[in-house]
Amino acid sequence: MEYPVHDILIIGGGAAGLRAAIAAAEARPDISVALVSKVYPMRSHTVSAEGGTAGVLRSDDTFDSHAYDTVKGSDFLTDQDAVELFVRAAPEEILQLEHWGCPWSRDPDGGIAVRAFGGMSVKRTVYAADKTGFHLLHTLFQTSLRYSNIRRYDEWFVTALLVDDGRILGVTALDVRSGQFLPLLARAVILATGGCGRVFAFTTNGMIKTGDGMALAYRIGAALKDMEFIQYHPTGLPGTGILITEASRGEGGYLLNAQEERFLQRYVPSRMELGPRDLLSRAIITEMEEGRAFQGPYGAYVQLDLRHLGERLINERLPFVRELTQEYLGIDPVREPIPVRPVVHYSMGGVDTDTEGKTSITGLYAAGEVACVSINGANRLGSNSLSECLVFGARAGRAAAHGAADAPAPRAEVIAGRAADEERRVAAWLTRAEGTERLAALRDDLRHGMERGVGVFRTGEGLREVLGKIHDLRGRLARVTLDDRSRIFNTEWTAALELEFMIDVAEAIAIAALAREESRGSHTRRDFPQRDDVRFLKHSLAFWSREGPRVGYRDVAITRWPPEERKY
Repeated sequence: MEYPVHDILIIGGGAAGLRAAIAAAEARPDISVALVSKVYPMRSHTVSAEGGTAGVLRSDDTFDSHAYDTVKGSDFLTDQDAVELFVRAAPEEILQLEHWGCPWSRDPDGGIAVRAFGGMSVKRTVYAADKTGFHLLHTLFQTSLRYSNIRRYDEWFVTALLVDDGRILGVTALDVRSGQFLPLLARAVILATGGCGRVFAFTTNGMIKTGDGMALAYRIGAALKDMEFIQYHPTGLPGTGILITEASRGEGGYLLNAQEERFLQRYVPSRMELGPRDLLSRAIITEMEEGRAFQGPYGAYVQLDLRHLGERLINERLPFVRELTQEYLGIDPVREPIPVRPVVHYSMGGVDTDTEGKTSITGLYAAGEVACVSINGANRLGSNSLSECLVFGARAGRAAAHGAADAPAPRAEVIAGRAADEERRVAAWLTRAEGTERLAALRDDLRHGMERGVGVFRTGEGLREVLGKIHDLRGRLARVTLDDRSRIFNTEWTAALELEFMIDVAEAIAIAALAREESRGSHTRRDFPQRDDVRFLKHSLAFWSREGPRVGYRDVAITRWPPEERKY
């Protein structure tokens, strides 16, 4: 049987995936580029990014300033050579989006506008009102349509990576619309599947963010780096987890406790609401624990007050915030404060790559949130993520294009048996006649367990409890029966495959968090409250094994900024 063969296959149709596809198509117009996404690209989670993207565009800003802010914000766990490359490349990508038609907000003189963001020492966050991700994704998608050598596989679900003798050969994928299962062969594969926020119960992440790409790479031997570092965003809506963008604070919003005080003066007095996300999230949880928060139907919360900004500014720069709060809470932020609390938002960790997106598997690349270069270390600064997708998506696309030129053509006969085995494994979900477990119950148990044990504050006892629960869930997974046995658009089937990915990723997160006996950035251990540069100024590396994740470490690359006490 003949299978589809492409030079480059990109998994994921969001910002990183689309940017990689465009870069590959431009680098080598003669090659075939396939873009495989489990949703239509315009439904990728990039569309949910609101506040902006960071880059040095003003005369009052410098590359060194952006780099230092990023390194300090990371609690000194970034690889500084990668950071220096990133900050120099980010402005070029922002201007390229401008040329492709992205409608950046403007200053009165017509220049691209910038706003303040947490942890940034100057205004350097470029934005398109508060729908930046929406406009950025539309721009990239429309631009990708210019290239006849990019072929899309919309609503195809990748189940496994195919590898032989350490070299990537392609993937196995399920066409969700037809139920067809097929190997897609390639000389190079780029993972651009985003993060894993759905491993947690309370998250800003859409339903598709289930850690697929991380688990796919992990299962074939690639390391997952710095997985313990999960970012909680300070301002999510209680109950839904919907993000209230950091732009709200960048434009001057206040955070208030139940005593109507701007409580951040006790925690980050020099930055207040513009402190880094990890510090603000800990501050809010502390206010909750010490009884200075409001109480509502979904638990404790604080308030985000925008009333003093006025209706005109809110309508001009924060229209989506107003729309969200009116739609989901019945609150008009022009007249009432918004209830908020910390919510899982982003994974600093991911598949271990170099600055060209290369992994330890020949021909396998990764970019965006699924990858860990690392420019985010222990805590990402807001607005660096979209720039990261653009910069490293482009670099991975170009590197894969050139790498594919030297790679041998994948031969169908080499992978036919493995593809058949994978199809049998995946199809087995549809033939289980008896079972005592329900998929939704297992998923909820995993997500609530992660929320309790791997939250803003952590302990060894809580992490060991989570790992025990994950072990139990693996056993229970074998007793799950699906109600829908059809092959066509069976979302219960794909949800079962996603849960397998989620369990793998959750275990890597929890075991890396247990092994890191210090507090750094977003990882705060109550039983180890101090940062320990002697033992843990290192990246964690989680490797798959039959006995469970094996954790190792690698030194952080320090070029110019030695670790110092992190004060704001």
